[in-house]
Amino acid sequence: MATATETTGLGLKDASPIAPPLVVTERAAEEVKRHIADVQAGGSVEAGGKLYLRVRVQGGGCSGFQNKLDLDPKFDEKSDHKFEFHGIEVVVDKRSLLYLSGAVVDFHDDLNKRGFTVTNPQAKGTCGCGSSYSM
Repeated sequence: MATATETTGLGLKDASPIAPPLVVTERAAEEVKRHIADVQAGGSVEAGGKLYLRVRVQGGGCSGFQNKLDLDPKFDEKSDHKFEFHGIEVVVDKRSLLYLSGAVVDFHDDLNKRGFTVTNPQAKGTCGCGSSYSM
């Protein structure tokens, strides 16, 4: 018995999936899941409501750009892209996506550092406190 191993559409091989422009580490995804569970347990989200991790780039800070991470119940198919990493859904608006190519969202929990970080290889320089960057 023969089985097909290739999926075809319109006589063409389907393209391999495109790598996402940013990455969320497993450690960061686990912390996001914990935050989502806390928010849902607090009752500030409708029962059965969905929360996404929103990653965006905003103008501001000493050097011009800042990263912002939020839990957001909204996903707009027209203006957002959606990705999944380690069981969480991440949304990024199209404008921010231009600045996040190759970025890595991670979570640190050690003696010297606790919290989320966004490492962006496109950043050319950072301010003294490290909260903003230039491109």
